[in-house]
Amino acid sequence: MDAATFRRLGHALIDWVADYRERLPTLPVRSNVAPGTVRQQFPHAPPNLGGQIDSALAALDTAVLPGITHWNHPSFFAYFPSNTSFASILADIVASGIGSQGMSWETSPAATEVEEVMMDWLRQMLSLPAKFEGVIHDTASTATLCALACARERSLAFAPQGLQGAQAKLCIYASDQAHASIEKAVRLAGFGKEYLRLIPTDDAHAMRPGLLADAIANDRQLGHVPCAIIATTGTTATTAMDPVDACAAIAVANHAWLHVDAAMAGCAMILPECRHHWHGIERADSLVLNPHKWLGVGFDFSAYYCRDAQHLIRVMGTNPSYLRTVRDHEVKNLRDWGIPLGRRFRALKLWFLLLDQGVDGLQAHIRKSLALAQRFCALVDAHPDWQRMAPMSLQTICIRHRPAGLDEQQLARHNLAIARRINDSGKAYLTPTVLKGTQILRVSIGAERTTEREIDALWHCLQISLSD
Repeated sequence: MDAATFRRLGHALIDWVADYRERLPTLPVRSNVAPGTVRQQFPHAPPNLGGQIDSALAALDTAVLPGITHWNHPSFFAYFPSNTSFASILADIVASGIGSQGMSWETSPAATEVEEVMMDWLRQMLSLPAKFEGVIHDTASTATLCALACARERSLAFAPQGLQGAQAKLCIYASDQAHASIEKAVRLAGFGKEYLRLIPTDDAHAMRPGLLADAIANDRQLGHVPCAIIATTGTTATTAMDPVDACAAIAVANHAWLHVDAAMAGCAMILPECRHHWHGIERADSLVLNPHKWLGVGFDFSAYYCRDAQHLIRVMGTNPSYLRTVRDHEVKNLRDWGIPLGRRFRALKLWFLLLDQGVDGLQAHIRKSLALAQRFCALVDAHPDWQRMAPMSLQTICIRHRPAGLDEQQLARHNLAIARRINDSGKAYLTPTVLKGTQILRVSIGAERTTEREIDALWHCLQISLSD
């Protein structure tokens, strides 16, 4: 492909993306293709001859789009939002066009220094203390694994034998509502699932500090070492808020690492009125939030902050001769701030987004989502047969339909059927889940183009689904 062909196809693809975004509301939210349908649209073997890329544009509509669930659809209420703004799309084009590899400062100084600036801008937006330094990861799962590796090495004092030389068992503590990535990180970091303590939660589904302290005391009596506490700001099921300040006090008293998983809810902390949800965050050793969820930075972009960057570098850093440069003592080499060696120029996405919308624009989007959630809550609360199953901290509403005369098993099947009818219809997409043994429906609001019209339409769909 030459530059002229690239320019022609590039213009065509930009038009295609713009047209796709404009017609999103007319498309079914969730893909309903059967397994294998998309694969059948492709030949069994790769083409021997090139020159066929024009056919890819047509195939996007026929082979790819039917198998896409539209996360930017205004009626997407499943999981958590994952918005990709137009500005972020343009930044991805630039990053790919430049094709830099930002493993070291020298391999592309701009990739490192723009990331430094963007992480500091975001820190200021969150009102985090200046002692926190940030780095971009792909996802919160990776950041949590990184945090647990830091916690492990602090507990072991960087013993060269690692966990295999430890006399005492290291224990990790999280709430029973913590994300599944916590268990995965515990296993991958070598602690073993047996030493993950899931602490019971209160009626608001937040970790109970008293029970956390009791679990640590019990482990100490057994000769174990409390290594890390993971507090969640915005759990996946209900966006419950673990008490960060209380967890921090317990962590300090027991010399344990405190990591805060704020993957979704951390985005709301750009609003001063929401920051009480993570009161005490300045005492955390590390935290993670995902601007690729609610803010509009295209996936993947996870912001990991740590209070002691030198400890992080000591845990993650390597210094083989083939990576050394004469500037190493003057600069940050971000390969030493996480697990991967190679690094994409992700920081461009946040830069472009902030230039396009500004902090005020992003705050307005978060406030709009919160207001829409209040609107939906009012609709639920006004109906005698609908029940809210958890307090609403931010923008996720947990509900179930509870008509008279059904036992719990029947209610579970009834609500699963409601979710299936709505999701199969293509008019909206929401997520069923189980909360402490009870089948519920989650409505998570936050898509960039969701308005009151989509909220009212979802409520209408829920009522219609009762009679199908």
